[in-house]
Amino acid sequence: MDQQAFTKLADACLERVENWLEDFDPDELDYEPADGVVKLIFADGTVFVLNRQTAADQMWLAAGARAWHYNWDAEQQSWRDDKEGGDLFERISETVSKKLAREVHV
Repeated sequence: MDQQAFTKLADACLERVENWLEDFDPDELDYEPADGVVKLIFADGTVFVLNRQTAADQMWLAAGARAWHYNWDAEQQSWRDDKEGGDLFERISETVSKKLAREVHV
């Protein structure tokens, strides 16, 4: 994939997550966007990080002691885990739901 296509897809991914996070009460879950990064900041100070890894053409998610790497799957039109094959937005939903102790969906 060329760099321009990757950046467009990665930025759309980050924007989707930012838009989703806007609906949360910032006292429960806040966020900080930066160039290629979105930090999810929980009330207890825990931080999850979603970021664009341009050199690898991947999106990376770090949540607690775990981290996942996602490649763009053009056939499925989604970011897929490079080891388990799971969807990035499903993983974000799952990890945030577990942290908040209630179900949420990106």
